Amino acid sequence: MRRAARSLAALVAPLFVSACVTAADGLDDPLAGFQTVSAKTAAATGKETVWVQSSAEARALAERVTALVRGKTLGPDLAVQVALLNNKGLQAAYADVGMSSAELWQESLLVNPRVSVGIMGINGGRTVETAVVSNILALATRPRRMAVADARFRQAQLRAAETTLRLAADTRRAWIEAVAAWERVAYLNRAQAAADAASALAEKLGQTGAFTKTGQAREHVFYAELAGQTAEARMQARMAKEALTRLMGLWGHDIDYQVPNALPSLPANPLARKDIEAHALRNRVDLEIAKLELEALALSYGLTEATRYVSDLELMTGVEIEREENEDGDTETKVLLNAEVEFVIPIFDSGQARMRKAELAYMQAANLLAERAVNIRSEARSAYDSYRSTHDIARHYRASVVPLRTTIEEESLLTYNGMITNTFELLADTRAKVNSIMLSLNAKRQFWLADVNLGTAVHGGGGSAPSGGGAETAAADDSAGGH
Repeated sequence: MRRAARSLAALVAPLFVSACVTAADGLDDPLAGFQTVSAKTAAATGKETVWVQSSAEARALAERVTALVRGKTLGPDLAVQVALLNNKGLQAAYADVGMSSAELWQESLLVNPRVSVGIMGINGGRTVETAVVSNILALATRPRRMAVADARFRQAQLRAAETTLRLAADTRRAWIEAVAAWERVAYLNRAQAAADAASALAEKLGQTGAFTKTGQAREHVFYAELAGQTAEARMQARMAKEALTRLMGLWGHDIDYQVPNALPSLPANPLARKDIEAHALRNRVDLEIAKLELEALALSYGLTEATRYVSDLELMTGVEIEREENEDGDTETKVLLNAEVEFVIPIFDSGQARMRKAELAYMQAANLLAERAVNIRSEARSAYDSYRSTHDIARHYRASVVPLRTTIEEESLLTYNGMITNTFELLADTRAKVNSIMLSLNAKRQFWLADVNLGTAVHGGGGSAPSGGGAETAAADDSAGGH
């Protein structure tokens, strides 16, 4: 019996030693693959990303975030940085990288052998049977399986980078919306003060008989409508700020921050990118993901072909030890080595259906990749056209429409003081100026959103919102105050 145990140990030990393969290329590192994610997102956003691995790191990061936001007026870059550090959904997305790394690590290990030991008594003698079963097919296909897992691992890294870019874009867009909303509130407050004065003037003129009841009602309703618009704008501004707060993952006392009261001015020289399509094709993360999908399916196709006829092949090696007593009373021991091969005979399923599915999956991925390339070209052209067009429109309002409305209002006031223009014309010009400035503010907001869209078209991270990039949104002057 002891000899049987020694024989079993001698047979099984080499197999277990060969199966205990250490992780290649640092796959056992908890941060395996994250360096690629960090480098890719830093190139597009210029911001730092972290992957929290312990409660101590989480506490240190929370303290850092508090120092960045509490009581501060946040510009767009700082808001994006806080979101990349503090958003818990982003941390959850990074876990996919770790799971994909573990999957590749698992594929790098040999399949554990199955060991069986049996003891039987035959006519007073004893028989010890041992067997070690190894999956030959798993050994034969191991390089291909590792290649497929590696492609999936690289895909997971790119998907994490795409999620990071999307969060950066969502945050930058939320910052633009919040600041634009408070800018509208600030102007509506000023306009409401002017409308209040006009309403009071109309009432006094009506008392003297110099202003009709229709004119008075017109000024009163303008003031009332403006008051309602101001209240609605203030509510929308609070909601926009809350959306920004959620993306930055803030709560408790950390929500005690402000945003500027006005968006930055338009850039003097907008970006000029004649090679926008080529630039997007070189940098789009989603296109790289589609390429890796095609690569992974091609590798899987080879794996399917390798297992087309034999889908389950196992080799069983073992030792059979028999100990019997002969007629003289002596004990006789026999040691027999044996080997068995088990496999499935492909009588009914020859693997053609599986091959057909693999071919169709590959062709599907190839067509989707081609479609993605075409769409990326179109998205890049559209984003740049929108960027330049919104810049021209916003500049037109700033340089032409608003100055003309201001001039009209000033001249109306002069002629009114000179008893040339009546009160109704003066108030009508004031209302028209309010509408023009609101259109100008909206045009500026649309430009900065188009700037974010341009970054998405170039680097990826689209979906619910594009990624930040391209022309960086300049930080607004903190001296303007905030909310």
